[in-house]
Amino acid sequence: MQALKDRLTAQANAEGFDACRICRPWDVPQVPARLDAFLDAGHHGQMAWLADRKHWRAAPQVLWPEARSVIMLAETYSPDHDPLEILAQKDAGAVSVYAQNRDYHDLVKKRLKRLARWLIAEQDCEVKVFVDTAPVPEKPLGQAAGLGWQGKHTNLVSRDLGSWFFIGSIFTTLDLPDDPAEVDHCGSCRNCLDVCPTGAFPAPYQIDARRCISYLTIEHHGPVDEALRPLLGNRIYGCDDCLAVCPWNKFAQQARETRYHARDDLRAPKLAELAALDDAAFRAFFSGSPVKRIGRDRFVRNVLYAIGNSADKGLIPHVQRLISDPDPTVSDAATWALAQLVNAGPNTAA
Repeated sequence: MQALKDRLTAQANAEGFDACRICRPWDVPQVPARLDAFLDAGHHGQMAWLADRKHWRAAPQVLWPEARSVIMLAETYSPDHDPLEILAQKDAGAVSVYAQNRDYHDLVKKRLKRLARWLIAEQDCEVKVFVDTAPVPEKPLGQAAGLGWQGKHTNLVSRDLGSWFFIGSIFTTLDLPDDPAEVDHCGSCRNCLDVCPTGAFPAPYQIDARRCISYLTIEHHGPVDEALRPLLGNRIYGCDDCLAVCPWNKFAQQARETRYHARDDLRAPKLAELAALDDAAFRAFFSGSPVKRIGRDRFVRNVLYAIGNSADKGLIPHVQRLISDPDPTVSDAATWALAQLVNAGPNTAA
């Protein structure tokens, strides 16, 4: 099987993956207790599916009992710019690096399926492919396979790829040679913990999604707690702060897939233009983008929070038009943003 594994690794690279490692479905015995603690603390917020399918997420071998190996794959999406620079442009919105172009779910899954078909042709077996949409503990499996380790921000970090990479997995009935698990290389570094604007890490290696800006701008339905709104800054979809400050990014590789490279119109999109999007315009602008899945109303809610934090009184007319928006959350966000701008001091926008 070692020869097959070597060919598999070469084929994975040819398909566009930057790393390929293998573990067993049962190599993550720590997951059930950690998942229970996370859920018991309510740190999952509105993400009810984490609790609803806990029995699968906690034990990959339960998800598909016939599987004997898990092929874990990584694909880089490293930015060609400093993703934190946009935070100083108060009239523009910050979109997470991974969402500045095509939806990675589509691209990674197509690669996984091609690689899975190659594997079936090489050796009679059964396979299942997963990329972030099934109850699979990708990050613990990634560490068990040696792709990287879960850092203090709970994301996977690699000595070879840094922080900027997507994870996909292929479960198979083949008994392939596995790889050694990766160990923690965070040391005494606290960069990711200290940079978080909302204090979303109650302790190293723990995250409270209810305070995470990525969760608040993407997964959270309805109004965001007013105490947290000023802390969002101009982040309108996701947050890259904890990833961007990781020192292991000095080893990050340029993304080979050009469809992950940032669209020019998403590097620093103007808040005034985004606030004017109706549903049709929103869908057209974000066609093929992961941003599209949160819908116009939640997105414009985020834009209005950013406008409220901008101190740019020139944006008041754009807010006033949304006070009577049919969506109550948008209307609430517009009312809040208007109050913030009216009460701001002299216009400080650049």
